[in-house]
Amino acid sequence: MNQLREFLHLLNHAFRNLLPIILVVGIFQFLIIRQVPDQWLPMAIGLLVVVLGVALFLQGLELGIFPIGKNLSNEFARKGSLPLLMIFGFCLGFAAVVAEPALIAVASQAEIISEGRISAMILRLLVAVSVGLVVALGVVRILLGHSLHWYMIIGYVVVVIVTFFAPEEIVGLAYDSGGVTTNIVTVPLIAALGIGLAVSVRGRNPLIHGFGLVGLAVMVPMISVQIYGIIVYSFGEAREVSQGIVEAVADPVVTEVVQEIAGSVVLGMLRDLMIMFRDVLPIIAVVLIFQYLVIRKHIAHLHKVMGGFLLVIVGLYAFVVGLKMGLFPIGQTMAEQLIGLDRWLFVYLFAFAIGFATTMAEPALIAIGQKAEEAAKGQLNGNVIRILVAVGVAVGITIGVHRIIAGDSIHYYIMAGYAVVILLTFLSPKYIVALAYDLGGVTTSEVTVPLVTALGIGLATHIEGRNVMIDGFGLIAFASIFPIISVMLYAITVELANRWREAES
Repeated sequence: MNQLREFLHLLNHAFRNLLPIILVVGIFQFLIIRQVPDQWLPMAIGLLVVVLGVALFLQGLELGIFPIGKNLSNEFARKGSLPLLMIFGFCLGFAAVVAEPALIAVASQAEIISEGRISAMILRLLVAVSVGLVVALGVVRILLGHSLHWYMIIGYVVVVIVTFFAPEEIVGLAYDSGGVTTNIVTVPLIAALGIGLAVSVRGRNPLIHGFGLVGLAVMVPMISVQIYGIIVYSFGEAREVSQGIVEAVADPVVTEVVQEIAGSVVLGMLRDLMIMFRDVLPIIAVVLIFQYLVIRKHIAHLHKVMGGFLLVIVGLYAFVVGLKMGLFPIGQTMAEQLIGLDRWLFVYLFAFAIGFATTMAEPALIAIGQKAEEAAKGQLNGNVIRILVAVGVAVGITIGVHRIIAGDSIHYYIMAGYAVVILLTFLSPKYIVALAYDLGGVTTSEVTVPLVTALGIGLATHIEGRNVMIDGFGLIAFASIFPIISVMLYAITVELANRWREAES
């Protein structure tokens, strides 16, 4: 009975997370566009399936993954073994990102749009390995008590340099891949590990040292994916391999087999569920290996944990089905309809409204804001942080939409944005830096990412002269950069105001 009440609460929570999108889309449809989309019923059903999938997924996390993850983190912190902590951090980061729904969605879109040149599986594995390595590095940073300043400054200098040499086709996708790594699965696991370690190690400040893992997890995939893009788009062998994949898919025998499988609804559902099981399998493997071979303790309430993992798999399946039916079509349809009005102001207004509304309802942001308020002991206000981040996301997506409309190169926007971030990192008070970078990573929710991605692809598809692969991606990157800027500017302003007050008194 308690579990049913908890599930209904999560279902309500998931619906409230989706409600801002429904309100914004509804207002624009009925007051500005003044027409109902042709496929409105499948879209509406898709949205409901997304809500159900997110609720099941969250219930599974609460029952199965989070309790074990928290217990493992506490056990390793007590042991104080650096190698074990680094290995656990790598495995945790890798497993969480491989199963990340938003990354799956973006990688799939990239493979389709690039016509097989970019492999969705290689992209996901590359991002997951990057996050695993950087979480291991972040664990070392916390234990050694290093400030995050130099890690981020050096890292983003490398990001800007790699961006200068990267092909246009990969830049937006690389930044989006970094932005979607920190989401419904990753943020709670990684944030709990960082804050837990900072609390456990003597002399560490939870606000200064506990935060920052999420920010690092956003940065490193941007570098690795751009390097992957340089290789893929520079060497003939990559094109030949991709062409071979396309030819294999187009083979009549393969096509006939695929059609026979797709013809059976039951087999299709079983196949998709098996794919979801494969996606969650790394997390299950990490938990079991560390629980039984390293900690050497039995899992408490094993039946609940198993039920939790099953709910995670079913929830992921429902989420992906809902994406295809609801969120992707809504984003692309809205882009087409708004372009048809031939008034760009409405496109900008829609981008700003979607960015602000969805971010204010983002559960990961609410959780991080509360943790920051507790750790800061009066220095920060959680609600003020949420508003600052929401404004930053809204401004970022609006500027990203302007880039697509204007047809400008993403290189200069991104390089200029991170140049500002690097400068502000020098100027900001130390207590805000790690938090600001983490907030830049939690702004894109499991609902927001697919809609914003679809909006960018829709605009690039329907505006003459735009290349979908070059111009369609990148909005998520802008949604990650500008919250960092807005939060750091706020902290600098507060610091200066306090100094002026002290000087006057």
